[in-house]
Amino acid sequence: MTRRQTLAFLTCSLARGAGNLPKNQSVKWALGSNLWNYFPRVPFTDILDVMKDTGFIGIRLTQFPQILKTYDITAAQMQKEASKRGCQIITISFNGPTHDPARRSEVVASAKTAMNFLKEFDANHLVVFPPNRANLTGEAAFKNMCQSFNEIGAAAREMGFYAGLHNHMAEMVQNPDEIDRCMAMTDPKLFYFSPDTAHLYLAGCDVAKTLEKHKHRLMMVDYKDSNRLENAKPDAFDRNSIFDLGDGEVDFPGCHHVLKSIAFKGWLVVDLDIARQGPRASYERCGRYVVEKLERVYA
Repeated sequence: MTRRQTLAFLTCSLARGAGNLPKNQSVKWALGSNLWNYFPRVPFTDILDVMKDTGFIGIRLTQFPQILKTYDITAAQMQKEASKRGCQIITISFNGPTHDPARRSEVVASAKTAMNFLKEFDANHLVVFPPNRANLTGEAAFKNMCQSFNEIGAAAREMGFYAGLHNHMAEMVQNPDEIDRCMAMTDPKLFYFSPDTAHLYLAGCDVAKTLEKHKHRLMMVDYKDSNRLENAKPDAFDRNSIFDLGDGEVDFPGCHHVLKSIAFKGWLVVDLDIARQGPRASYERCGRYVVEKLERVYA
């Protein structure tokens, strides 16, 4: 092969590759930084390179603010490197002892700190995780949690942010009735819904119907595939139940129809907990599924 033929082949290959990436139009695709905690440490720029190359151009940060020390990077450096690659920091996984009224002011202050950090990236969403399920000791704890969620939501709206619930196995909002109760006990004008499809499925929810039920409070969605494992422990999470998009049992076309029905325009986060062939391979597979199966439903 001549040099000219080689260059032509590479150009065509790159063009084909770019055409196979998620379009990031009506919905935009993101990933989560937590996956890289299961692999030997790499520079943060390596994560950004995977994002750029696979079309998952947003990232949800976990373990804030420790993540800055973990990767020995400043917020300014993170912003510079992300911008160079056309990528964005879109949110933080936030949690705290929201069930404890004595610590409510502390939790709200921490949420404000996280949102002030996100402002530097022009982000305006805060994903709020419930406390560990061990704290689900009665109606009072659940009510206190929801009251804290409302206060976090009020602080978020004052700052131009949206804060919303992220359901999760082994946490206080796990099962279908708990999701419904939390939505009923929080103010729809203050606190929104940022569901995780895998954790909905593992908790016994009909995923698409759950999104439909709470569709007017959706602010962001984790698109994560899952299979229910045999002999799975109740009220527990095993990351081996998580799979690349299309390799599990979650009805993503059904979810996409719900998003289309409300003309949803926002972020979908493929926050994998496991990548059996490595992060890049998993996100390449997930990207192909998005292009081949989901964009025909709602690009």
